[in-house]
Amino acid sequence: MKSRAMAIASISAAALLATACGGSSDDDSGSGGGPGGEIVSGGCNPENPLVAGNTAETCGGDVLDVLTAKLVHYNPETAEPENDIAESIETEDNKTFTVKIKKGYKFHDGTEVKAKNFVDAWNYTAFGPNGQQGGYFFEPVEGYDEVSDPKSKVKELSGLEVVDDHTFTIKTTEPVSNLPLRLGYTAFAPQPDSFFDDPEAFGKKPVAAGPYKFDSWDENSSIVVSKFDDYAGEFGGQADKITFKIFQDADAEYTALQAGEVDVVRQIPASALVDDKFKDDLGEGRYLEKENSTLQFIGMNYHVDTKLKNVKVRQAISMAIDRPTIVKQIFNGAMTPATGWVSPIVDGYKEGACGEYCEYNPTKAKQLLEEGGGYDGKLTLTYNGDGGHKEWTEAVCNSVNKAIGIDCVATPAVDFKTMLTQLGNDELKGMFRMGWVMDYPSIENYLAPIYGKGAGSNYYAYDNADFQKKMREAGAAETPEEANKLYQEAEGMIAKEFTTIPTWYGKTIIGWSEKVDNVQATPLRQPGPGGHHRQGVTQPHG
Repeated sequence: MKSRAMAIASISAAALLATACGGSSDDDSGSGGGPGGEIVSGGCNPENPLVAGNTAETCGGDVLDVLTAKLVHYNPETAEPENDIAESIETEDNKTFTVKIKKGYKFHDGTEVKAKNFVDAWNYTAFGPNGQQGGYFFEPVEGYDEVSDPKSKVKELSGLEVVDDHTFTIKTTEPVSNLPLRLGYTAFAPQPDSFFDDPEAFGKKPVAAGPYKFDSWDENSSIVVSKFDDYAGEFGGQADKITFKIFQDADAEYTALQAGEVDVVRQIPASALVDDKFKDDLGEGRYLEKENSTLQFIGMNYHVDTKLKNVKVRQAISMAIDRPTIVKQIFNGAMTPATGWVSPIVDGYKEGACGEYCEYNPTKAKQLLEEGGGYDGKLTLTYNGDGGHKEWTEAVCNSVNKAIGIDCVATPAVDFKTMLTQLGNDELKGMFRMGWVMDYPSIENYLAPIYGKGAGSNYYAYDNADFQKKMREAGAAETPEEANKLYQEAEGMIAKEFTTIPTWYGKTIIGWSEKVDNVQATPLRQPGPGGHHRQGVTQPHG
């Protein structure tokens, strides 16, 4: 979910911005890049039905990104928020916000987008019994604690009020200086009245207000969207039609690109990174490399696997991972060894937040493991098989085995959807691959959605009252500098408890076919199963 200051590509954004040569993907001879035609993008299975408030991973998030319009839109070059449906968002105290929306926006079913469509959607997402993964994003709003309880009978946030068809207000319990910045995230999208008639059925045929409308979803095969002729915004796409073709692994997706069956791929697989093989495969002008907001990390839930309960065991495993060697040998230097829990491209990043525990030191790792009581038996590192993570997870386990003698085994789940379901059901012991890409430009986005109590992407049962308090203090800070300092202190709490293990920061490397041009990178999500949006590279936006 993402804050960003630097460009990275999302598969949906790439498809939006790309142009089918000659206006048709069926015509390979076109040399021009006019609007129109069909783009086929690599995709992956969404974890859940396509409901904005219940999508926290990239597989579903990439599709919803082109289907939905929100109050604000993130500039594709700078990631700065720009008004979309919002006419204005005003506040005098960072506690009471008045939102005025533009007239003329329509949902894909032809109904008008009104203030109530935001308020009703947000109330539904925040209501605990509905079990929506995006509910935590409404934590700052007055009434959240009462509404979010899983057994709550109170269905409406007291801090939301409809003033008229095109105006509503938001009241927060504490000042939140960056609230307007957050409102471009998917969880804040409006829902049409038809959503509330049957949310489950709606998720299989979603209706939104963005530049593309939903056409079809053939599970395990493809999701198809087409341009919405009545889209009223300024952020439309080039292609007439986008097909998200679902693949179970990155190598198969890359092979399909080479065969001309796919126009844009989510990520170049590790097998094609070695010696820059992909550059020879694709040729000049058909790939893009850019630093992005991805943080790849390893999750652990010691409430499920009690052998990981001692923090020294978790620190030992981290110090047994030879990050520089893995980055060089597996990723051909494309990634950067991580030194903390926040991407370097985000304002407020603190280098070295992880300290010595993200440095390879087998001697110190053995000492910590012994002091922590050791780890008996097999230690699994689960990864999603559809995301191209086999090589590096095996390399991590080999490094751990060699450095401290733990029997670490990289173990695939079928896909990211399956892995997240297993995590949600507390079925996975050991470690599991995770990652994050920013949803909006703030250091807060790397902390609250992952480590906040009850947050949809908190797969670690992390619950720290001091962390929650520090995050609220940071949100209420009057200046970005003050806020960043407090957010860094919150990150320090994560470092002390070592709930997760940072591994490396990411780089966007995407490729495309000869049938498209004008493919651009955006500052938002990295393509590929991973999050968060999201976790899903992920990154949790599979």
